[in-house]
Amino acid sequence: MGSKAKKRMVLPTRPAPPTMEQILKDVREAPAEDLVFTSLAPEVSLGPSWRTESPEAQWEQLYQQSRAYVATNQRLKQAGDELRQKYEDLWQAGQELEQDIIQVKQVALSGATTTFSG
Repeated sequence: MGSKAKKRMVLPTRPAPPTMEQILKDVREAPAEDLVFTSLAPEVSLGPSWRTESPEAQWEQLYQQSRAYVATNQRLKQAGDELRQKYEDLWQAGQELEQDIIQVKQVALSGATTTFSG
């Protein structure tokens, strides 16, 4: 039997990851309307009209900001709980996979020894 030469695909080398200074520079230079800063931001924000609004309007705005903060905090807590549960599920699946691999190896070795001894 002849061996077939396998052609290996040569992948380009990965670029070096950015340094901490480069990351911080990117964050500092990002515009305020960048999706990273606006995707989770509450819809109510302190704007230039803060000083011209009535005290009641200011209190309402603070109240709405507090509600948005509490809602975001609850979403983060829920996401953290879900992430923790998924981690535990993955860890358990990994443990089961390791046990299955050990069993397959044992079956394969016992099959190989009976083939050679028979």
